[in-house]
Amino acid sequence: MNAPTRDTLETFDNPYPDRDYTIDTVCPEFTSLCPKTGQPDFGTLTISYVPDKRCFELKSLKMYLQQYRNHGAFYEEVTNTILDDLVAVTQPRRMTIVADFTPRGGIRTSVTASYPPTSG
Repeated sequence: MNAPTRDTLETFDNPYPDRDYTIDTVCPEFTSLCPKTGQPDFGTLTISYVPDKRCFELKSLKMYLQQYRNHGAFYEEVTNTILDDLVAVTQPRRMTIVADFTPRGGIRTSVTASYPPTSG
């Protein structure tokens, strides 16, 4: 199985590059594989960003995220890799991804990653 690649992500010109505004994209059917068990992990991704010059195109995002269906990775890796890939193609002013995974074994996990990174 190949690792997901950002090559499928397409962008378009931000129609309002001189204005700060937030785009929220919710992906309620995200699926990846647990690297330990090979069982599917299900979750909802919420991508919020303030674009600069480029916005990501939604169909290409869907195709990009579908690559994770056969990819084994922990929640933390999945969330941060998706953030890195979207930042690389759009160069936003700000972006945050919240990955809420459905409970497994009675434990629910949510991972939040942001750009630029917050210092703490």
